[in-house]
Amino acid sequence: MVVSVGFEGIAINVWLVWIVPFVGSALIPVLAKKSTRFSNMSAVGFAIISALLAATLIPLAISGTEIHSQIPWISALNIKAGILADPLSIIMTNLVAWISSLIIIYSVGYMHGDRDLVRYWFFMLFFIGSMQLIVLSDNLLMVFFGWEGVGFASYALIGFWYADRKKDYVGREGHIVKGIAMWASPTHAGIKAFLMTRAGDVMMLSGMFLIFMYAGTFGFKELLADQTWAHTMMEQNLLVPAAVLLFGGAIGKSAQFPLNEWLLEAMTGPTPVSALIHAATMVKAGVFLVARIGPLFFALAAFDAAVFFEVVAWVGAITAFLLATQAIVNPEIKKVLAYSTGSQIGYMMMALGIAGLSTQFVDGYTAGFFHLMSHAMFKASLFMAAGAILHVVGSRFMTDMGGLRKNMNKTFIFMLLSGLSLAGAPLITSGFWSKDAIFAALLESGTSTGGALFFIAFIVAIMTAFYTFRMVGMVFFGTKSKHIQAIEQTSSHTSQSVSYASSEPSADDHHNLKQHTKPKIHEVTPIMWVPFAILAISTILIGLVGFIFEEEIHTIMASYLFSSFGIGEAISTHNSANNIEQIAGQTTEALNPIALVSSFVAFGIGSGLGILFYIIRKKDPEIISRYPILKKAWSFLYNRWYLNSLLYWGFVTIPLRLYQIIWLYFENIIAQGINPALQFSMSYLSKWVKYTQTGVTQTYLFVFAAGIIIVLIMLYL
Repeated sequence: MVVSVGFEGIAINVWLVWIVPFVGSALIPVLAKKSTRFSNMSAVGFAIISALLAATLIPLAISGTEIHSQIPWISALNIKAGILADPLSIIMTNLVAWISSLIIIYSVGYMHGDRDLVRYWFFMLFFIGSMQLIVLSDNLLMVFFGWEGVGFASYALIGFWYADRKKDYVGREGHIVKGIAMWASPTHAGIKAFLMTRAGDVMMLSGMFLIFMYAGTFGFKELLADQTWAHTMMEQNLLVPAAVLLFGGAIGKSAQFPLNEWLLEAMTGPTPVSALIHAATMVKAGVFLVARIGPLFFALAAFDAAVFFEVVAWVGAITAFLLATQAIVNPEIKKVLAYSTGSQIGYMMMALGIAGLSTQFVDGYTAGFFHLMSHAMFKASLFMAAGAILHVVGSRFMTDMGGLRKNMNKTFIFMLLSGLSLAGAPLITSGFWSKDAIFAALLESGTSTGGALFFIAFIVAIMTAFYTFRMVGMVFFGTKSKHIQAIEQTSSHTSQSVSYASSEPSADDHHNLKQHTKPKIHEVTPIMWVPFAILAISTILIGLVGFIFEEEIHTIMASYLFSSFGIGEAISTHNSANNIEQIAGQTTEALNPIALVSSFVAFGIGSGLGILFYIIRKKDPEIISRYPILKKAWSFLYNRWYLNSLLYWGFVTIPLRLYQIIWLYFENIIAQGINPALQFSMSYLSKWVKYTQTGVTQTYLFVFAAGIIIVLIMLYL
């Protein structure tokens, strides 16, 4: 049921979900004048208010009710501003709101003492508001405003520590590949993220306006209601390019191949920023866009959906494999999690892509969205746990850690739980059920593409389990590194413990150091560990009822797809509370045995190798250096497949050198030489003209007569 209203009733709540964070960001500079504590609590308050407003929409999603509200905006083009609260956006907006709120609470402890807290809160709330605008907008134009908002906020937050201290960099200093430095400063990383995502945004904007030229509207509901524009564009072979261009925006924002390289340098920002980007905002925006437009294009009768969905699926598959291979060798904890994010988003794209290639659209669609939900929870938890470790240890390199499970027992337990979900630990984690659903969707698609994608997904699952246990093992098991031993020795000789930045520990000169009496490496305060503990426990609780939870999401999405797009077949069944739509033949009655076994096997192989090398340490991982082929493979992966170097050579180094040549030989010699030469010629000519101006009448009469004679001779001849 769709309810169209103005700015009234429950629709007000929907509008306020994204307006409240923007209001909060605008007021933070004023509120901060009272006190830092007051501005901190205000930031938390605005985030929680937005989350509570989002929670009031949950009953609508369960009942299958949609709220569509519009107000006048650009009357000359008949464009209205509107919000669309359907099951897809309601679930997503709650995911964004509540995870963001936990990250904001975590930030109070993590960012304590930072001298630029006002700027931090401003952009964090602006970030949340922009993402909620993307989720709740009813048209592509408003989506694009939110799209640019998250891009701007990410640029500001990735480069938050703009002083560019060496300790704030990511990557290992001195690591150069093909003449390109593989480490980056905060400002460089922020600019890189901004420019690379803008490349995708240009494609998205092109696709939007191409559709608008034919449809005369940006509205999702309007585009579906009158499909004349789609038939016209199809006849002119423009609909597929327009859809792929829109997907280009998703490629940029979600860091998919080939626009994936910005995501890794984005780790220069404070860890809460990384958690927000990777779990609730920014990179999830691209997946949500595909989830929003995918059913629309699938439902268009005139559209050859296969081409578009093939592109989506294969881009996801390539990205998933590419980034997983790099995660298994990287030594920086936040970079491993960043690689993991891009890889897991590749899974989501694979699922959404196979949905359009399969006769059971809802299966792949639900699997992709379920994995988005699952990933948001465990990845936010993992990043915040990583931030707790960085906060205490003061190094981003896992080689500077080791043996921390006794000193940071809570962080260890909750990071392990979240890590198990990332690795897909069978039956008890949400990650297992969402990956299994993707495996099943690929296997049951009935296409050769599904089989090939399944093989890639299976290999990626093995690597995911391996690098997860590698990370846990390097951080919490084994002997303590020399770095940690030095910290403990230093702290044992002073009454003041080593105090690291409450924000990124490498930027200690950005913060006011706190003094306390704990003499060694210790657990972080509850305001930091409780938020990621909540998410870690949630992913396990959902995992314990994973099959039932997936069925509920499946039913809600099936009803949504049928009622909004006519995808699937409906039968009406009576419920004690109301009549709800269920989709005949769309509800999974049994687990796919091949998918289930594959999930078990992938986890077993990957986790087994990780445990063998990094936890019980029966085998030395340095063994790889003994074999030339394996050593070269390791180097190839550590150098990021040379894609980062290729990117810089193709779009930075070579263009700059070409411009230098152009400037040196064309602008400096030809262009700069033309003006003086022309000036000199005109000046020289003017001197000769000046000599003819004698002022003597007889001379003028003589010249005039000579001219007449010459003309007569020419006429006679």
